[in-house]
Amino acid sequence: MTREEYATWAARTTESYPEDLAKAHDVPLDVALARARAQFPELLPNGQDSPGTWLLRVLDASGDAVGVLWLGPHPERAGAVHVYDIEIDEAHRGRGLGRAAMLAAEGLVRDAGSDVISLNVFGFNEPARRLYDSLGYRVVATQMTKSLAAEQPTP
Repeated sequence: MTREEYATWAARTTESYPEDLAKAHDVPLDVALARARAQFPELLPNGQDSPGTWLLRVLDASGDAVGVLWLGPHPERAGAVHVYDIEIDEAHRGRGLGRAAMLAAEGLVRDAGSDVISLNVFGFNEPARRLYDSLGYRVVATQMTKSLAAEQPTP
């Protein structure tokens, strides 16, 4: 990823991720936005030069950039690598590019000497969940939430 691509991606990601975060956790967008803006510099303290981080373009068969893959150190498990973001442009989804990117990520992680790769996926993201299941990822924890805002208590 070039410096210019990084700047564009970082701006887009810090604005789009909070939308999914708000939807998944049923919190106001401004709360999710503040959380995302605080997390980003923690995860990428030196931008694209942050240690142990890969920020990669996903290319299609013709070599055109059609997505992004962000890998970095696992936040809690030393030596493991975490997939922080994988995004395929909407017009290019459903063509196997996400699968190819994930398999390439596994190769990079293995070549870097790690034998563990992890990720989080929002519960509402069914296509991503199906992809990760088909690639052999297993659920290690399940976080559940219920909004009580619109619900009346039962006697």
